[in-house]
Parts: sequence; C-alpha cells; structure tokens
Amino acid sequence: MEDQKPVKKILLLGAGKSATALIEYLKKKCLAYNWFLTVADHNLELAQSKLGKAPNTTSAVIDVNDAEQRKTFIQQADIVISMLPASLHFLVAQTCIRAGRHLLTASYIDPAIHALAATIQQNDILFLCEMGLDPGIDHMSAMRLIHTIRKKGGKIHSFYSHCGGLVAPESDDNPWHYKISWNPRNIILAGKAGAIYIENDLEAKLPYELLFDEARRVEIPGYGEYAWYPNRDSLSYSKLYGLENAATFIRTTLRHPDFCLGWRKIVELKLTDEQERYNTGHLTYASFFKEHLARYRLADDATPKQKALLAYLGLYDNDIIGKGILTAADILQNCAESKLMLRPEDRDMVVMMHEMGYEENGYKKKVQSTLVVKGTNNIETAMAKTVGLPLGIATSLILQGKIQLRGLHIPVLPEIYEPVLKELRKEGIVFQEE
Repeated sequence: MEDQKPVKKILLLGAGKSATALIEYLKKKCLAYNWFLTVADHNLELAQSKLGKAPNTTSAVIDVNDAEQRKTFIQQADIVISMLPASLHFLVAQTCIRAGRHLLTASYIDPAIHALAATIQQNDILFLCEMGLDPGIDHMSAMRLIHTIRKKGGKIHSFYSHCGGLVAPESDDNPWHYKISWNPRNIILAGKAGAIYIENDLEAKLPYELLFDEARRVEIPGYGEYAWYPNRDSLSYSKLYGLENAATFIRTTLRHPDFCLGWRKIVELKLTDEQERYNTGHLTYASFFKEHLARYRLADDATPKQKALLAYLGLYDNDIIGKGILTAADILQNCAESKLMLRPEDRDMVVMMHEMGYEENGYKKKVQSTLVVKGTNNIETAMAKTVGLPLGIATSLILQGKIQLRGLHIPVLPEIYEPVLKELRKEGIVFQEE
C-alpha cells in the first residue's frame, strides 16, 4: 500500500475586499488538487462568509500582532499569502523566514523586507511580492512586451504604463466619475509622496501639490480620454525593467479629468491633512470646513465646477459629523465612503495600458497594449479579480512545482510571468495589442 502524500496547506491572512476572487480561485484549486485552505482574519464572520461551506477549507480568527498565533498558523502551512495591510507584512515575513515558508503579497516590497533578501535566499524559500494588479500584472505584461521587442532587435526609447481602478461607464452617475472599489484610506492618501520620473531625457520630481493635473490625457481605445498622474518612483522600475537608458519612463495612475480637477483643489485646501485634529462631536461638515480653512488661513477659492465636486462630497452640508476626534483626512474619508462607494449593482472597471516607442531596423515603431476588466457587482469586482487572481495562480504554480525560484522576487522574470499570464488569459484577463 502506497504512502499517501501529505496534503499541501495554504494559509491566507486577510479576507477583505480584494481577497474575494482569490478565495474563489483557491477553493476550486483545493478541490482539484486535494489541497487545504485556511482563511484567517480578525473578523471570523467575514472569513466564514467568503468560504461558505466549501470543502477542504476552514476559517479562523487571528491577531497578527500576536507572535505565538502567527507562528502557530504559519508553521502549519506550506505557503502563506498575506492580504493584510502593507504595514503588517514585515511581521509575517519574519515568521515565514523562521518557519521556512513561502510568502506571497500584492504589495510593494518595503525596505525592511528588502533587507532580508539574503536570508530568504539562504533559507531556500520564495518571497514573491508585488503580485497583484499594480504592482503585479503591470510588471508581467510590460516585461513580456519588453522582452519580445528586444528579441527582434528593438531598442525602446519611450515607456508609459497607465493603470486605474475606475467605475464602469454604465455605473458612472456622479460628478467625480469615480467609485471606490478598494481600500478607501489608500484613495484619500494616494500621491502624498509625490512622484519622480524621466521625460524626454529630463528627470522630473513632482510634489503632491502638482500631481493632479487634469490636462495630462491618454486615449483608452473604446473608452475615451482619461487623465493620468505620475505614480511614486518610476526611476527604480526603469532599472528593474532594464530601461534606464530610455528617454521617457513613466508609471501612472488613471482617473477621469474631473476627478483630477477636484482632487487638486482638495490637496490645495489641505483636506488630506493627518496632523490637525477636530472635535466632531457637535461639528457639522460645513462648520468643520470653515474652521479648517481658518486654521490654515486658506480661502475657499474653488471654481464653480470644483465647488460642485466638494458639495457632492458633502463638505457644505449642515449634518453633524459626530465621530469624536478626527483629522481632516478622516473626515474626507467619511465623506468619500458616504458618497462614492459602489452600490450593490454597480460595476467597477480596471484599465491598464502600456505605450512603448522603439526603434527596430532603422524604423520608429509604437506598440500599445490595453487591458479592460469590468466587475459584476460591488462584491465580485474587477479590482478583486485583478489583484487576487495573480496571487492565486502563482500559489497554485508554486505548489505544483511549476515555479521553482527561491529568494526575494517580483514578477519580472519569464519563469514567473509566462505561466501566470497564460493562466490569467484563461480567466478572461487578456491584453489587446495594436
């Protein structure tokens, strides 16, 4: 009688918005390969609701800050996926190293995890980060194009990579032309670090105040014009992509032009500030706004269109906030969650587009590669699908032995992006090139 192989076990930490499609994918794979999935979250009901009664799965409560709990859960798994807030990944990473377990995240590699690269390699485990949408699918699809162009002898001189989590046109019914499909806090604080990129051989550094310019436009085939703003530090990725000699290298975030018009005013009025505090117990939104402007000696000099956008968020309303001591960013988030969340029947939309200019055999050429994915409703979102599926696919490939890399990686290598993009195509995540 043959010895039965031990069941491979997956631990997913975090069952929030972006984990929905990932959990659905892993449920199917666990059934197909007789693997076992544990979804652990601080909210047991949330984890249970995502799993339902799927076989080969269980839900659990975890306090990730508790070292003993982390150790117990992680030691019982073969592979760990962290969908926790980025600030908690380092705790998970340390425990994974000590336990000798693979770790996947959708977040940017933070400096603390980067410093562990040699230790990860020595422990013969794989840490695969930036394995979501942006970062993630953007890396994989861009590197496939870059390598294809190079194999033909092409030299890339211009690179733009645009990505946005947007609202589908059929659900676009507010003046911001935007609805929140992921972590609301990240929306409020987006862009605070400013941006650095290279354009026409000149290095550009944009402060937060100059980021949201509605005049920067790009045409998305079939969907019209969107505005873009530069995303964080593009230069570090130009080296990773082997394009440090390109005259232009910019990674961007897409929004509707009216969103950028309104958000620029929000930044100017310091409404994303996290320092000053307000007692909102008896404060209305209108009185908060007035007090906030007085504290900073600012005038409400918004244009009529910007005023309409601020009014839609409720900043001129006389409703009591009544939520204790809050910062301006907290109050703005409260407004956004009240007015800009997806309704149950709403569909979100993810748009990604790479534009590359290159020279091949003395001819100047350009390639445009576009991805548009729409959600089904406010639970089965395009954002959850495009963030979660790359993680689920990579997990499956690692457990099957089809990805055997070790060390700290992001998905810029063919041995990662080729099989993952192939599986994503089967899930309807397909780029159109022209």
